[in-house]
This record gives sequence, structure tokens and C-alpha cells, in this order.
Amino acid sequence: MAVDRLIARREVHLREKTLWRMLYETAGRFEEILGVNIEELDVAGRRCLVKAKGARTKARRRGQSREDYVLEPVYWDAGTARLLPRLLKGRTRGPVFVTHRRPGPGKVVSSRDVCPDTGLARLSYGQARALLDEHTALRGPGTGWDLHEYRHSALTHLGEQGDSLLMLMAKSRHKKPENVRRYFKPSPEAISELTSLLAPGDARR
Repeated sequence: MAVDRLIARREVHLREKTLWRMLYETAGRFEEILGVNIEELDVAGRRCLVKAKGARTKARRRGQSREDYVLEPVYWDAGTARLLPRLLKGRTRGPVFVTHRRPGPGKVVSSRDVCPDTGLARLSYGQARALLDEHTALRGPGTGWDLHEYRHSALTHLGEQGDSLLMLMAKSRHKKPENVRRYFKPSPEAISELTSLLAPGDARR
């Protein structure tokens, strides 16, 4: 509910609303989502490919580009699907999330991190973090939410609803069960239903 209320606020810019909703629905890492380009979006399929933490390389060589890594899909739902087309406004290439200004003179920026049509640079982690803090801080600068909390919240909410450990691992793309087990919180009702499978004569066994 707190996420919904924050995104519904009128003073929050469409870019931030889309980023926060996408972080929550994909349960992706902030560096993965901020690094996505429009060409990598599958808008109809509500998914995109990201370079994950510790991504394996396809081939070992120096000067590797993003395409040299094994990319992984993340999935979003209706909230992101509703906001994304409004944010892109017909743009078909370049970073999904961009700043409102062009890179300053003398600043070296990768061609991948600049929109070829508008010249606007990719939104950085520092900028995105400051904007989230600005809208959520209650006790002064630096006391607001952290971008990583969207991932944690999404997995916690899924765990509280009784999703299996394997499904949480598939959603989060964690490789080790112990890293996602803290989010696995089946309800008493779910445990009771599971126990009922052991009843004598249960046809489902």
C-alpha cells in the first residue's frame, strides 16, 4: 500500500513512477533496471533482458560489451505496462530512464548511455537514489527509502502470500536457496492446507 500511495502522488514525475513500479514488479536489482535500453524491451510480453549480477560471459576477451554476456529476463505486470508507453513517448532506442539534461561539456559518456534522438543521458544510480529520498524522507535528507527496498519488498510480499521457495528463486534469480529463504514466509493457512495432503485416504497423494 505504501508503494501504491507513493506512486499515486501527483508531484512525483512519470519517470520516477515508472522506475519505482518497474523495480517492484520485476523484483530486479536497481542497476539492472536502470541499465535497460528501449531496444531490449518486450512491451507486449511485459519483460526485458537484463545484465544480471555476476552475469556469465559468452566468450572471454577484453573490452567486452553487454552483448557478450548471458542476459536474463525480468517480468513486470499491469502497473508498469500502463506507465511505460507514456514514459517512452514514441522513443524507440536508447536508455529507458534518462535525465532531463544532456551530458556536460567534456564529460565522456558511452554511446549506449545516451539517447541518440534527444541527446539525454541515462539516469544514474546517484540521481535515482536522491529523487527517491526526496519523496520519502521524513527526518531530513538521507532518511528515505533505498532503491533496493523495492526488490526486498516485492519478494517479501510474494513470500507472505505463500509462493514456493523455487518460485521466489525464479523471480529473484538468486542462485542459492539460503539467499532467498528469508523471504519465504508461508501463512498458517498454507501450512495447514499442505498438512491436509497427509490425511488418510487423500486422493491427491
